[in-house]
Amino acid sequence: MDHLLASERPCEKLINAGPAMLTDVELLAALIRHGQKGRSALSIARDLLTRFGSLRNVCTADKRDFCAVSGVGLVKYAQLHAALEINKRQHEEQLQKDSVFHNAESVRKYVQLHLRDQQREIFGILLLDNQHQLIAYKELFSGTINAAAVYPREIVKQVLADNAAAVILVHNHPSGVAEPSQADIQLTKDIKAALSLIDVEVLDHFIVADVLTLSLAERGLM
Repeated sequence: MDHLLASERPCEKLINAGPAMLTDVELLAALIRHGQKGRSALSIARDLLTRFGSLRNVCTADKRDFCAVSGVGLVKYAQLHAALEINKRQHEEQLQKDSVFHNAESVRKYVQLHLRDQQREIFGILLLDNQHQLIAYKELFSGTINAAAVYPREIVKQVLADNAAAVILVHNHPSGVAEPSQADIQLTKDIKAALSLIDVEVLDHFIVADVLTLSLAERGLM
């Protein structure tokens, strides 16, 4: 078992020095909290990082694969994903306070949290009120690793149901390449045309990839 000074224990270190001072292993150990007989939380955290290769891979691991690591189970899996969901929701709270149209970076971070690690292509929309503040984020279509069928008519129905005044489109590229295809550009135009009939503006279309999240508006492709 690891024998640590109080100042070296992950939870105490987080409280005294702040979370930014913890290593990936220490952050996981602080979340795990308790080890098992003969093994500390730090030892289990090391096993998780060794098994999955990175902190991001631990966070996106399949439930069965995660629980297969000795020392963790469904409760630890639930705790981890509760922490991840809290992170998503606090970003959503900030979007609800901000003027979304004038804070593209907040939108970029938010959609990254939702879509960057998805294994299938997902198409969603951020529904905004007439002050361009967030009403809701809805994932409307999902598909294979490289395609999702998107129907503008269904988007119009959702916009009307939520009484939105504007929308931001978003989808992910699981391939890791953010560059928009001609199909992406044409789809954006088709959705803009459909929503213009009910006086709803499309403010942007974000494409989420592994490293880059690209804005079609910033590229002048709207």
